[in-house]
Amino acid sequence: MLALRALNIGRGDEVIVPSHTATATVAAVAMVGATPVFVDIEAGFYTLAVGAVEAACTERTKATIAVHLYGQAADLGNLTALAGRRGFRLIEDCAQATGAEYQGRKLGTVGDIGCFSFFPTKNLGAFGDGGAVVCRDPALAARIRSLRQYGWNENRVSLEPGMNSRLDELQAAILRVKLRHLDADNAERRRQAVSYLEALAGLPVENPAVRDAALHVYHLFVIRTSERDKLLQHLKLNGIVAGIHYAMPAHMMPAFIDGTRLPLTEQIVSEIISLPLYPGLDELSQAQVVSAVGNFFDMHAKQ
Repeated sequence: MLALRALNIGRGDEVIVPSHTATATVAAVAMVGATPVFVDIEAGFYTLAVGAVEAACTERTKATIAVHLYGQAADLGNLTALAGRRGFRLIEDCAQATGAEYQGRKLGTVGDIGCFSFFPTKNLGAFGDGGAVVCRDPALAARIRSLRQYGWNENRVSLEPGMNSRLDELQAAILRVKLRHLDADNAERRRQAVSYLEALAGLPVENPAVRDAALHVYHLFVIRTSERDKLLQHLKLNGIVAGIHYAMPAHMMPAFIDGTRLPLTEQIVSEIISLPLYPGLDELSQAQVVSAVGNFFDMHAKQ
């Protein structure tokens, strides 16, 4: 919301977004009065399909939100070029990608504004809610700081309507300590991901792809299989908690439904499953996950 307001995006404007995302991405667009325009994603990467973004551009398009889903960088090279040609702003949703990189640059520093989440489940998580907004433009940064605190100037005079969106000091103190461990934690996530990729390579599942010149931080390890629901139940019976991120696309939710059809997005939501992956997951536990997945497909092949 702060990023969109700082860019003067509101009623009558359109913002292109993926439907396959946490609904917070879309809610921010709606809350400033703009219209979210849903587009499809790339298979394997689960991030915005640049061709779909270009096809959705109109004279009302003011921004695109590139969601770096699951810790994977969106196609920022082509999105940045498209933004330049079509004259819209590029906002990076880095909620699941703190510490990830694209062509040697940290995600959040490529577009006009980068937005981060510090919810406890994130790669850099506090003990409560929190977030950060980053940008290179000093004037834009000053306006965001003002908007996040009632629109105040240095004399606490409201120059425009703002909100109370300050980061709580206790959460900030916790985050300062946890930040020291972010790189090591992300390295551990990548190690676990490599183990999964090697162990699952021979099974009838689609493993996550990694974009060229990108550093994935594996907030989630998401595979695809047409037997997703049966696999999910099998894992549950074996004491393994897996998840679905996300089971319903935003464009099909009552709050945002608008008649849009997105074939790939609608297909993958019935096929994706997030396997356990987090700092602290020991090798034995990960081996149990791999064994359970392998046993499921062995049994399925014999039926």
